Amino acid sequence: MSDQPNLDYKIVLLGDSSVGKSSLVFRLSKNRFCENLEPTIGGLCVIQNIEIGESEVKLKIWDTAGQERFHSLTPLYYRGAKGAIIVYDITNSESYKRATDWILELRENGEQDAKIVLVGNKIDLERKVVEDTTAQKFADKNDLHFFTTSAKTGEGVNQVFFVLAQLISQMNISNNENKNNISEYLKNHSLQNKNNNLNTVDLQTKKSKKKNKNCC
Repeated sequence: MSDQPNLDYKIVLLGDSSVGKSSLVFRLSKNRFCENLEPTIGGLCVIQNIEIGESEVKLKIWDTAGQERFHSLTPLYYRGAKGAIIVYDITNSESYKRATDWILELRENGEQDAKIVLVGNKIDLERKVVEDTTAQKFADKNDLHFFTTSAKTGEGVNQVFFVLAQLISQMNISNNENKNNISEYLKNHSLQNKNNNLNTVDLQTKKSKKKNKNCC
């Protein structure tokens, strides 16, 4: 690890209630799946450290509530967010349609240069109603990166956060070598995801040793 300072980025997870936002964060941080996670109230922050080349990126991941009664609070979490993950349920067409609203709201109220990733979750279920090709076309049209995931099995989850961290770092890191490493990774991996051929990435994550209730 080099002596360069750690990179500290805030990201937000957006999407309707029950699409699996909390489960994705739980899978990333604990590598576990819980069938009965309590609905998020307002917002919950989880810190995850990810190593990208010689850099350690600290992600402050804000998991926001999807229930309508908390919707007025959600824009508060957009401030300072360098990245966002818009999640929909592949078995729920309404949650996919609402992704447009979440993206529009984020772009109106959030950081203008925030990197956005679209995620179709619950690919472990067979009753898919939103086709990947449809979502991919939407992502291409709106300059988004698209992934499909299963918080239950873990498929695709690491890639989402890893690639988003790299996209943000590529935008912010001035070191040319790191930029080249990130660009090469994205060329060889994230583009493959458009054809749903992306395999598990060797993702190095570390839990934050500090416990600070007001960390974010």
